[in-house]
Amino acid sequence: MPTDTRPANGQFATTLQIVSTVFFTFLCYLTIGLPLAVLPSFVHVDLAYSSVIAGLAISVQYLATLLSRPYAGRTADAWGPKRTVLCGLAACGASGLLVALGGVFSSVPWLALLALIAARLVLGFGESWVSTGAIMWGIGQVGPSHTARVISWNGVATYGALALGAPLGVALDHAYGIEAVGGAVALAGAAGLLLARMKRATPVIHGERLAFRAVLGRVLPFGMGLALGSIGFGAISTFITLYYASHRWDNAALALTAFGLCFMGVRLLFGSSIGRFGGYRVAMASFALEAFGLIVLGIAPTGFTALLGAALSGAGFSLVFPSLGVAAVNLVPAQNRGAALGAYSVFLDVALGVTGPVAGLIVGAYGYAEVYLCAALAAMAAVLLTLWMARNAAVDAAHGSEMAGETADETAGETADETAGETAGDTAAAGKPAQSTTSATPAPSATCA
Repeated sequence: MPTDTRPANGQFATTLQIVSTVFFTFLCYLTIGLPLAVLPSFVHVDLAYSSVIAGLAISVQYLATLLSRPYAGRTADAWGPKRTVLCGLAACGASGLLVALGGVFSSVPWLALLALIAARLVLGFGESWVSTGAIMWGIGQVGPSHTARVISWNGVATYGALALGAPLGVALDHAYGIEAVGGAVALAGAAGLLLARMKRATPVIHGERLAFRAVLGRVLPFGMGLALGSIGFGAISTFITLYYASHRWDNAALALTAFGLCFMGVRLLFGSSIGRFGGYRVAMASFALEAFGLIVLGIAPTGFTALLGAALSGAGFSLVFPSLGVAAVNLVPAQNRGAALGAYSVFLDVALGVTGPVAGLIVGAYGYAEVYLCAALAAMAAVLLTLWMARNAAVDAAHGSEMAGETADETAGETADETAGETAGDTAAAGKPAQSTTSATPAPSATCA
């Protein structure tokens, strides 16, 4: 007996549409990953600038991403996601040319540094526009019901590209120099432009555009939850190597690898759980698992235990963004979803930007372990915040159901009154006595006589 494979084929087709769209996010973050491990040493060693200048040259990209994120969402709503992605990919490719130019002018350090700073600023702009535009493009391709899957696959593309790009950039730099790294970045951007131009655009949804301040107010609690959950990721990515070194443990890089692998594994295997169990439940479970992992990391007696803590933290953090993001995006009309996604993502940018210096103060006052314990407290606070949001959403849903029921009752009553009046009028016009509409016994008639 043949088996009906249409649901499976439908799921595969949907996944293929999503993957083909978030592939542009992969190319974008490949352009970010390629120079990520190369530029600090180039600025510090080759150009002979201080480590502070080297750090600023890297972090200026995140500032550009933060500042351009709201405009990326608004542009995706007004211009359409495809045009937003095309502009972002063009910026990513241009940043590669500026990196190569910095290598060419390495004999003039100040000029090379200016070229690299310009490259980071342009790349930050490209990152926000491609990542926001690709998610909205994917949602437009497969429908709002698959928002969680689109966001989940977008995260897989992001971290997969960073994991591949960093070692590839180091290999290119060792073999051919930083100019080759810049050329690879430009090539990735150009390839993305070519492929994106061939992909079908989704229609722009017209309607009233909410002010960004209004959109930000609606997504504020969800963004706060995202920010609290992102502190652990920021602490691990910034201080895990120093934490290992303070205990004289080896293989700190394996902790980052474990975090990334568990992050991507959970996204791939359990991304659909948001649709089955709801975003609030998944978010609370994710925050709790992340907090547990951070506690294990903070009290770890051995390097292997710390590795386990990092892995659990990555598994917990994996579904934080999509689980709360689905609810945040659905709070606004369809024509404002790009702005909502941009506003929501701003909290991630801010959290990662603030975590470094604040965690540095904690390290100076108490130690590295306390950084992860404080991050665990933040994740537990996120559990309470999400519980509060879930209860508010349930109350609002119940109130909405009551209002809908009252409206339905009023409409039914008005319809019954209108019908009774029309029946009475028709009967009177025919010269017959009106028949009661409330009596269960029919009035006498010639037929009954």
